[in-house]
Parts: sequence; C-alpha cells; structure tokens
Amino acid sequence: MAHQSEEPRLPTARGPLSTAVARYLRGAGPLPAPEEAADADPYGDDLQLALYLCYELHYRGFAGVPAGLEWDPDLLRTRAALEDRFLTALRADTPVHDSVADAIADLLVEPVDGTGVSYFLRDKGELWHLREYAALRSLYHLKEADPHAWVLPRLSGRAKAAMAAVEFDEFGGGRADRVHAQLFADLMTDLGLDTTYGRHLDAANAEMLVTVNMMSLFGLHRELRGALVGHFAAVEITSSPGSRRLAEAMRRTGAGPAAEHFYDEHVEADAVHEQVVRHEVIGGLLEQEPHLAADVAFGIDATGHVEDRFGARLLADWQAGRSALRTPLQEPVAS
Repeated sequence: MAHQSEEPRLPTARGPLSTAVARYLRGAGPLPAPEEAADADPYGDDLQLALYLCYELHYRGFAGVPAGLEWDPDLLRTRAALEDRFLTALRADTPVHDSVADAIADLLVEPVDGTGVSYFLRDKGELWHLREYAALRSLYHLKEADPHAWVLPRLSGRAKAAMAAVEFDEFGGGRADRVHAQLFADLMTDLGLDTTYGRHLDAANAEMLVTVNMMSLFGLHRELRGALVGHFAAVEITSSPGSRRLAEAMRRTGAGPAAEHFYDEHVEADAVHEQVVRHEVIGGLLEQEPHLAADVAFGIDATGHVEDRFGARLLADWQAGRSALRTPLQEPVAS
C-alpha cells in the first residue's frame, strides 16, 4: 500500500476550535476553553475537524506531533467537551426505534425506487463523481474496521467470537494483500487518486468527518459498546446491496478491475457478515447484557442519521453540477 506507513500532515484548520487544537499539537498555543465547544455547531466543520484531530492520535497520529499527546490530560479534557457537544446532538436529533428488532427490520427493506448516493452513482455517476466519493470515503476505508476493533475487549462469549471472526475477514484473513484497507487503496489507484493515508482530509466535508468521528466516539468508550455494535450491524446489513450498486457504477464507467473488485468483495463478504452480526454479535451481546438494547438501537439509527446527512450533501452538490469537496482533487495520477 503506497505511503501507508507515513504519518499524515496536520490539515488546514477550519475555525477557532480546530485552530487551537492544531496549535496545541504543534506545541504552539493553548487549547480552547470547554465553553467554546458548548457553543459550536455540533455537525460543523470546526468542531468536527477538532474532534478528528483528537481521535487521529489513537490511529496513525500526525507528522511532527509527539506520540505521547495521545493521552495528554488537557487534550483529553478538550476532547471530552467536543464529544459531549457531538453526542448530545446525536441523541437529540436521531429518531430511534423502540426495539433492536424494529431497527433491523427497517434496514432489511430495500426500496423499489431508491434515491440515495449508490443509486445515483450506479445510474448517472461519472468518473469525477466516483473519484470524489472514493476520496471522501478514504478517511474511513484506509483504516477500515480499525474503530470496530476497539470493542473486542469489551465483549465476551458469542459476541466476542463472532465479532473477531468478522474483523478477521476485514483484515484480510491473514493475508496482507486481502486487507480491506489495501483493497480500497487499490481502488483509489484505479481512479488515479493519491493513496497516502490522510491525503484527502482537507478535501473532506463536515458530513464525512461526522461519519468517521461517530465510529471513533463509539469505539473509544466502553459505555458506548452497544452503540458501536449497532453501528457495525447497520454498516454490515446495508453494505451488500449498496456495494452491488457501486460495483455496477465502477463497471459502467470503466473505473478499473481493482475498483470493481473492492465492491464485488463486499457484496459477498458482507452478505455473510450480516447474518453473523445480527444473530451472533447482537444476539450474544443482548443475551449477556440485555440492558444495552436501547444503545444498540441508537447505534443503528444514528448510523442512518449521519449517512443520510452525508448522502444529502453529496446529492445536493452533484445534482447542482458542483463538487462536494472543500478542495479540488489533483489530476488523475498514472497507476
């Protein structure tokens, strides 16, 4: 995977919160006061980038930023204030089903005439749309399954064994060339995109930051383990049909064999994962900890909420004929 071992550079700040956090990471200034987070737009560019900067220290970090800042007490207090603003908004804004069964049942219904991003890309998408989509999704897919791995120490029995089995598949089943993050980097190469980890952070809109930050939020907090399992279930249940449409989009536009393969792989793998997650991960978790049912339902529904926001942003921009990115992509690079 080209450049994947390199630490990414710090991105351009998007407001006072992200400016202060970035300066602190460079050792060049104080952190924002907690009340600044309380007054910020919970889904806005500034708060979301500041939170992303805090979370990324638990993944690859940033070039020139000391690794020890991962557990810096002052930075953790700032992160907690940002998280509280974000999570409070998620809980207030997400319509939550009365039961896990009801939440899953709605996920299993495929509309006859869908109007989401995968339908648009399948039917009308051009290569520039696919390149933008891949650049945005790279914020997650180049670390695919990493946020979900944090839940493993917090599970036991059936839930732990089944979650580990699904994660083993996500990480390539022991083969480096089959790791899903590597397969996505191969897809990006087909599309002429730079595969460097974190390369497209500056281009990513706030809606994409929200989807990635929510995974990190759920994964890093033991008390949110039920929400993380619900999120993972939502991803796996909806992945197979959506991936089928995206594979068709790649074939129709001639994106390339690796681009097609990434989504073909997810059509097959996630059809199996869906059953394992529903019956063994969720079933095993709620058998042992039935009081987490409301959190699982919240995780499922919050995933739909943030993905709907992301999709609406993309479609609004693309249908108006404009880019959905904050900064333009480089011209396609030779594979």
